[in-house]
Amino acid sequence: QVQLVESGGGLVRPGGSLRLSCAASGFTFSPYWMYWVRQAPGKGLEWLSGINTGGGTTAYADSVKGRFTISRDNAKNTLYLQMNSLKSEDTAVYYCAKVVGGDYVDYWGQGTQVTVSS
Repeated sequence: QVQLVESGGGLVRPGGSLRLSCAASGFTFSPYWMYWVRQAPGKGLEWLSGINTGGGTTAYADSVKGRFTISRDNAKNTLYLQMNSLKSEDTAVYYCAKVVGGDYVDYWGQGTQVTVSS
């Protein structure tokens, strides 16, 4: 069955960096767009970034543009999110998501917690 497993979250100080990974299995990874989405405490889901099948096209929310970088390694079936210059408002559970039909998410990972605090 389809599995998306995020890792790499943790506690980091403001200004620090983290790299999240999302290991995909149970489906052919390369033909699908992938997203990163987060949910901060008490808030709704926020789309952060998307990447096309080959990795050559990416998109970012204004809140993370210039600080976060999405990438993928299709040979390893893995999606990444490099997060730099982290702020307290980046504290959230981060999810990777498999995209179908243009903009529809059909599978989500279980999430990884990122806490930015001094």
